[in-house]
Amino acid sequence: MLVLLPPSEGKAASGRGAPLKPESLSLPGLAAARETVLDELVELCAADEDKAREVLGLSKGLRGEVAKNAALRTAGARPAGEIYTGVLYDALDLATLDAAAKRRAAASLLVFSGLWGAVRVTDRIPSYRCSMGVRLPGLGALGGFWRAPMAEVLPEAAGSGLVLDLRSAAYATAWKPKGEVAGRTATVRVLHAPTRKVVSHFNKATKGRIVRSLLTAGAAPKNPAGLVEALRDLGYEVEATAPARAGAAWALDVLVDEVH
Repeated sequence: MLVLLPPSEGKAASGRGAPLKPESLSLPGLAAARETVLDELVELCAADEDKAREVLGLSKGLRGEVAKNAALRTAGARPAGEIYTGVLYDALDLATLDAAAKRRAAASLLVFSGLWGAVRVTDRIPSYRCSMGVRLPGLGALGGFWRAPMAEVLPEAAGSGLVLDLRSAAYATAWKPKGEVAGRTATVRVLHAPTRKVVSHFNKATKGRIVRSLLTAGAAPKNPAGLVEALRDLGYEVEATAPARAGAAWALDVLVDEVH
C-alpha cells in the first residue's frame, strides 16, 4: 500500500541536526528536479525579500520564512514526519505509533511537496515554505514543473498494490495515477454525514485518523475494494463508487457524524 499525503503549511523548526543531504532522500529519480527547485528557491529568497514574499504569498509578518528558505542548504534537518505539523499530522501522531506501525509508516507514506516533489516520512529535510501552488520565476507553477519527473518515478513507487490518495487538489496536480495504477487507486472525501458537506478541519483530522488506524491495525488491503472492507472493519462508515471506465480511480466517501 502506498499512501499519498499533502504536506502541512505550518512546519516544525529544523532544529540543530546535520544539514540536508539531498542525495540521501528517497525516490532518487527526483534528485535533479529537487536541485533545480532548491536552487531557484534559495536564490529568490536570498536576493530580494519583498519579491520572495510576493512569490510565496507571505505577509510581512512571515518574513522569517523567507530567511529560512535562504538558508535551506545549511539549516538542520529532521525526519519529514517530525517537520510536518497541522491537523492531519496531529491526528496521525507518528511519534506515538508502536515500532511495527512506524515501520509500516516508513514504507507506505509519501508526502508531496512543492520543494521536494515527494518524500518519505523518514527522509531528513529542513523546515521550509514553498507550496505546490507557487510559481517560481524561472520554473513557473510547481504543480506543472513536477509532472514530468513524477510521471517517471511514481508508477514504480506505487508498486503493484493499493494507492490511497489523500492529497489536496493542489498537490494532486503534480501526479495523476494513470492506466492500471489508477484502477487500484482510491481517493477519499470526508463528509459530515448530516449535511453531506466537506468541512476542512475534520476532513484533515479524519484522514489522519484513517491512516493511523490502518497502520496500527496492520491492515494491508491490496486494492480499493479491500480498503473499503478494512475501513468498515475499523469502524468507519464508507460509501464507495467504483470507476465507470478503465484508467479512473475509485472514489470513497467516509461519513462522520461529529465535527471535531
